[in-house]
Amino acid sequence: MNKVIFIVGPTASGKTELSVMLAEKIDGEIISADSMQAYKGMEIISQAPAKSEQKKARHHLIGFLKAREEYSAALFSKKAGKIIQGILKNGKIPIVTGGSGLYVRALLDGIFPSKGKSEALRKKLRTEAAKKGALFLHRKLEKLDPFSARKIHPNDLKRVIRALEIRELEKKTKFDLEKETKGIKDKYDIVIFGLVMDREKLYRKIHERVDSMFRRGLVREAKKLMKLNMSITSKKALGIKQVEGYLSGNYGLEHAVEILKRDTRRLAKRQITWFRPDKRIIWLDLSRMHKAMTIHFMRETIKGAG
Repeated sequence: MNKVIFIVGPTASGKTELSVMLAEKIDGEIISADSMQAYKGMEIISQAPAKSEQKKARHHLIGFLKAREEYSAALFSKKAGKIIQGILKNGKIPIVTGGSGLYVRALLDGIFPSKGKSEALRKKLRTEAAKKGALFLHRKLEKLDPFSARKIHPNDLKRVIRALEIRELEKKTKFDLEKETKGIKDKYDIVIFGLVMDREKLYRKIHERVDSMFRRGLVREAKKLMKLNMSITSKKALGIKQVEGYLSGNYGLEHAVEILKRDTRRLAKRQITWFRPDKRIIWLDLSRMHKAMTIHFMRETIKGAG
């Protein structure tokens, strides 16, 4: 079975550098699983791979969207799946690299195929709960979707309403829809490496990165982007809101730097929390392993996979 490699972990942990080094060793091509590297004109904010890195190994899904366009885990999964097929067809190894956990999960495990939401239906169900109690809705769920009812506590009104909403809109139970979810995990031999290091070292790297971003022209880049009709997705890029506060006079440049450092640390914590429970991930502690040792370990692990 063909192999697909993943390199995940928190921001500033060194995913890009190691993915390029690994790609050179195993004849691989890199697919960015970063929700912001997809955008043009966001090279500093997204910390997109440098041109020198992109010359060493072919990269995909970088700088192909305009700031006004939306990006999503579903779109990423669809595009990445096709790119993986092409890379394998050419006899090379795909290396999916990034810290956007939802995007990685969508590609690996599939994405829930729900058609959407109905505010009118939700309002109706909330009204029923207010008049007859949360238990009334849970009993209704027991009749329509017993599997979900067993998993959801009667007092968890939000989840009960969502399960009823899915049953009404989809004409299927949540359980049936989850069975239809498709990812690549069963198509290929998957090897997932997770990068970690001690918190002090990671935070130092984050602070150094943010300082470098401002020196390289983060304010200028953010200013250009803010003049555009940015999409909901692109507006979420770390650096936009923080620079906007500086440009609007809410605080000085030094404070903007500190806010971005703080918010990037928080992002790293969320990413670690997201990936940590996944038992498929082989964790590599970069506080204890130098780069050459890490690449050697990766290569040997990939050889033994499958």
